[in-house]
Amino acid sequence: MLPFARAAIIGLGLIGSSIARGVREAMPTVRLIGYDSDPDTRLTAAALKLVDDVADSAGAAVTDADLVILCVPVGAMGAVAAEIAADLPADAIVSDVGSSKAGVATALAAALPGRTVVPAHPVAGTERSGPEAGFAGLFHHRWCILTPADDADPAAVARVAAFWERLGAEVEIMDAAHHDLVLAITSHLPHLIAYTIVGTASDLETVTRSEVIKYSAGGFRDFTRIAASDPVMWRDVFLTNKDAVLEMLQRFSEDLTALQRAIRWGDGEALFDLFTRTRAVRRSIIEQGQDDERPDFGRSDH
Repeated sequence: MLPFARAAIIGLGLIGSSIARGVREAMPTVRLIGYDSDPDTRLTAAALKLVDDVADSAGAAVTDADLVILCVPVGAMGAVAAEIAADLPADAIVSDVGSSKAGVATALAAALPGRTVVPAHPVAGTERSGPEAGFAGLFHHRWCILTPADDADPAAVARVAAFWERLGAEVEIMDAAHHDLVLAITSHLPHLIAYTIVGTASDLETVTRSEVIKYSAGGFRDFTRIAASDPVMWRDVFLTNKDAVLEMLQRFSEDLTALQRAIRWGDGEALFDLFTRTRAVRRSIIEQGQDDERPDFGRSDH
């Protein structure tokens, strides 16, 4: 039995369009309604036949839905939730895909009092954006973290979990504050570092931009891939998860200072010990199927 019969996807970028494609593949009888605030995106989604119908407003998209997924930047969640409140069916479950959860949960609870809300975060994505960038396999063998409130309806949580499992994801249930701390170190801080390194390279006066591009080794190139991610989404992530990000950034700054000291004083043993520990983390990620062990991350563009 399908967990939902009628789903509305608000926001038809990379994640929203990938959900639509995944539903088409795994749950083809589910009726899909989509909406995006960008008229060009709505036209593209209609041309791609991502959903059964592209609505003219967020409210119109949800009128008959039993599941509503908000696929918008986390800073816009509250406003979009308020926009659909009047048209939302009483028995509909509202979820989202934001990568910071405590702030989103607060915003959704304020905009949708008394409604059934099950926040979610599929830990998957690429640096590309837009409806053309989505693909059905984006969530295969990736984690989707649900962060329901303590008093959430267990049946609703189970239905949202079943939905993501149908899309190929592994589901974990976690406290929202703990999720934000975990993602601050595994996702948010790496993005912040990537944006900083690429920005520093771009600003160097003694090295030309053409040299930075021409001689980019694998490490810098991987940073540029991360730093190409959607600027609106990541601006909102850092602002909504600022406490956890600042905590992890402080810890990182202290570790970076220790590393700087080791290099300055020629402490090769400290450097070797650190690099040995970090190799073990990489092996564990590969062993758990969260990345590819092929050289150069399986790329063929070198």
